[in-house]
Amino acid sequence: MIIGAGGIGSFLVQFLTKLNIYELTVYDSDKVEDKNLLYQNYNTTHVGKNKVDAINSMFNSGFCATKPYDVVMDRGLDKYDLIVCCVDNMSTRRMLYNSDMPKQWLDLRAQGRNAVLVSSDIDKNKLDMLLVGDDGSYSCQAQEWDGSAEQVNQMNIVIAAMGSQWIQKRFNGEEVSDFVTVSI
Repeated sequence: MIIGAGGIGSFLVQFLTKLNIYELTVYDSDKVEDKNLLYQNYNTTHVGKNKVDAINSMFNSGFCATKPYDVVMDRGLDKYDLIVCCVDNMSTRRMLYNSDMPKQWLDLRAQGRNAVLVSSDIDKNKLDMLLVGDDGSYSCQAQEWDGSAEQVNQMNIVIAAMGSQWIQKRFNGEEVSDFVTVSI
């Protein structure tokens, strides 16, 4: 399950659906806006549509189910082998990190020139440091981004690709890192 179809999730879905081996469910209640086109995996024909409907039209190969609403953390999660968090807010991460469910999860984050991959295998004593911050939006772009193409950061694509590779290795039984940071 992928929570969030924005800057990270829209690319992660593309990378995973190309493999045709994963059954994905994508949750997101947002609509595609003009401002999303510079750093999310959408084009002008998607503006005004729900992100998951746009994802479905681009990548639906029978392996991807989409839900145009926010995921409810305490219902139905036991049917997923892995929950991947690609949201732009801290409150959803807190729900995932603090839940008592024994599910495997992966949190992919990007902001400006930095990106982070965190898995549920991380030392639980380190989780508090990863949950600091306001509940508001954490865009894939730096806070000082002026909306121009010249200042777009693409660490969201980097962390989506790393997340795709992490998922592939994890399901192949290979060793994977529980915490990775990338900065450029």
